Amino acid sequence: MRIERLYYITHIDNLPLIIKHGILSHERIEVENVQGISMFKREKDKNENVKRKSNTLPKICGKNLLHYANLFFQPRNPMMYRAIFENSAEKLAVLEIDNTVLKEQGVVITDGDAANEITQFYRPSEETKIPQQLWTIIKNEWWKECDGSKRKIMAECLVPDGVKPEYIRSVIVADDETKNGVQGLIDKPQLPIIRKPHLFFQPQRRIEIGDNILLVDSGDIFFSELQTLAVTVNLQGVMGKGLALRAREQFSDVYVEYEKACRAKKITSARPYIYKREASVADELTDLKPNRPIKNPVKWFLLFATKRHWRTPSRLEDIENGLKWMQKSFQEAKIESFAMPALGCALGGLSWTEVAPLMCKYLHGIGIPVEIYLPWEHPIEEQYLTESYLLAGQLELL
Repeated sequence: MRIERLYYITHIDNLPLIIKHGILSHERIEVENVQGISMFKREKDKNENVKRKSNTLPKICGKNLLHYANLFFQPRNPMMYRAIFENSAEKLAVLEIDNTVLKEQGVVITDGDAANEITQFYRPSEETKIPQQLWTIIKNEWWKECDGSKRKIMAECLVPDGVKPEYIRSVIVADDETKNGVQGLIDKPQLPIIRKPHLFFQPQRRIEIGDNILLVDSGDIFFSELQTLAVTVNLQGVMGKGLALRAREQFSDVYVEYEKACRAKKITSARPYIYKREASVADELTDLKPNRPIKNPVKWFLLFATKRHWRTPSRLEDIENGLKWMQKSFQEAKIESFAMPALGCALGGLSWTEVAPLMCKYLHGIGIPVEIYLPWEHPIEEQYLTESYLLAGQLELL
């Protein structure tokens, strides 16, 4: 794979110094006494951890990791996920770095988090030795610890001393407000500032419907901060496509629980099944534990049958029956908030215009936060995303 760009994650308050001095290694920051704001309050602890491991680093580096500025091939990674909780997305920026930095003397690339003791180190000329599987992982949208993808997606490019300012090609931020703030912060009008919310685990936009429903446009439900995540399934125990396949691949225990629920008939076309998972998703997704609490780190999974057989289309009456169960049973089940896809609107073949008003009918006004994720497969006209359309039945009763 040809490396097109590299990326550096930082606090936006560091941008004026970086534009002036470049991305400096931790050693150079200390030697030159450059005063800036650390991205993480725990950064010193992390650096001390690197120092303790320095005697195990391979000879190819020759120096402590603090001697290098570290760039990522994929900035949407466990470190970014932790940074969101420690700083919030609007406080962060990603610098896009030209790939010609790889020609600098002494550059090293890795096949994972450089501070991890099993990570391998290479010269850029040895790129062909890196398994193709690594580049597939780097392009992925998610990771997990058990298969090594959490370590591998944090593969790095280590540049001695630092990265010169002329290698910076653009600044990427999460939203328009941050973009406007950064434009006033740095004095370099020719440097593009680009909005890419997905890189920061943010949706393109959120639309409020009533007092408790948020429509989420182009978001990733598995990174929701709500307590319970709904996964659309069938009654055959098959997770072969779409959201169900993603759940199976990322959370294998959810798949095991789903199969058991199907065999025991605990999930039906009128009754979803709740798997109250106890493991912390946050611990699985972050590189280090954040220094402030993550909201709802333990996720429950609501397995909602939108199909009776994986080959057949979804039935609107089944979706309505499942929604009735949710409206009636969420308090007894101790569900405090939940995120849901547009039920049956992707592989199920149903239309947003018939499903969305039905979802809002049963979920509006229940007193807990609800997120409904818009289908990725096709755009929805704005008139069908309005409160007046989605709550038309409720508004007529007022």
